[in-house]
Amino acid sequence: METYNIAVLPGDGIGPEVMDVTLKVLDLVAEHHQLQFSFQKADVGGTAIDQHGTALPDPTLEICRQSDAILFGSVGGPKWEHLPPKEQPERASLLPLRKAFSLFANLRPGLLYPSLIPASPLKPEIIPDGIDILCVRELTGGIYFGDRYTKVLGNNDIEAADTMIYRKSEIERIARVAISAAQNRKKRVCLVDKANVLETSVLWRKTVSDYMEAYAPDIELETMYVDNAAMQLVRNPSQFDVILTENMFGDILSDEMGVVCGSLGMLASASLGMLENRFAHPFGLFEPAGGTAPDIAGKNLANPCAQILSAALLLRFSLGLDEVAAAIEHAVSKVVNGGTRTGDIAFGGPFVSTTEMGDAICMALSA
Repeated sequence: METYNIAVLPGDGIGPEVMDVTLKVLDLVAEHHQLQFSFQKADVGGTAIDQHGTALPDPTLEICRQSDAILFGSVGGPKWEHLPPKEQPERASLLPLRKAFSLFANLRPGLLYPSLIPASPLKPEIIPDGIDILCVRELTGGIYFGDRYTKVLGNNDIEAADTMIYRKSEIERIARVAISAAQNRKKRVCLVDKANVLETSVLWRKTVSDYMEAYAPDIELETMYVDNAAMQLVRNPSQFDVILTENMFGDILSDEMGVVCGSLGMLASASLGMLENRFAHPFGLFEPAGGTAPDIAGKNLANPCAQILSAALLLRFSLGLDEVAAAIEHAVSKVVNGGTRTGDIAFGGPFVSTTEMGDAICMALSA
């Protein structure tokens, strides 16, 4: 029986609570599907700063290197906000991990079950069937990683600049990810750019169009300027299937998508790369889209669904266990649509605890 090694980085706030529930779910599916998981826990984020003096200690990074994938919790909180920005948990752990493993593709599903439509700020008539969108965001290029400077000019004015750079090869590799995702969905991709203003967007539009024409003619490609896309996400989100875009636009649009889907407690994400000559499937980091929620940390109130669904993405993308991933996703859907809810999705009605939600999902998996 093959053993899958998973680096488990619970992090801060509600991270350890929802992670414990998620590992229980993974242990159960391992039993049901004759799998073997080896979980290697390690400190990251604020907890690592407290214990080791840095948000990403070398032992944690080494555990990640020896693993098949990373299951990440969440990091940060008020306790560490006094630190310089580059030393704060979010920036000092996630960005180095993305760089270390070349995690160039961020996949963020925007999923709103019909039963949770009241959680969305949109009117029910706009989303009568819920929402099911996938945002594919380039994660290691663009303005966040380009050269930057701030300087004082001769007249005591101040000038700052951030450089946005993209190469054709970077665009083609993220286009391949979007194509692969679209082929398992509705075979539609919307490229979001600003090609009427930005040279990088002109390159994006030409590269994606040429690449899809050559290698994926069965995929329907639409293009949309980012300002219009932001409007359309609240006007008619159901028109989208797969959204493909660059780093900064994806950062903004995926957060907007999270809001229209109602609760961050339900939203998972995957950051994928590839380590040469090592895996048959992409190496990845899988984490919930929400934060550490320090106001409810330690109270057994957090929604574990996003962390559990992130684990399902890990099984699908990094381990190739599609059937097992689908079983977890079906169990979460069955439980939530059946009326079992944590406080964030209960709409003022009765709700269950973090551990009770996990137990309900485990019961659904065992049914």
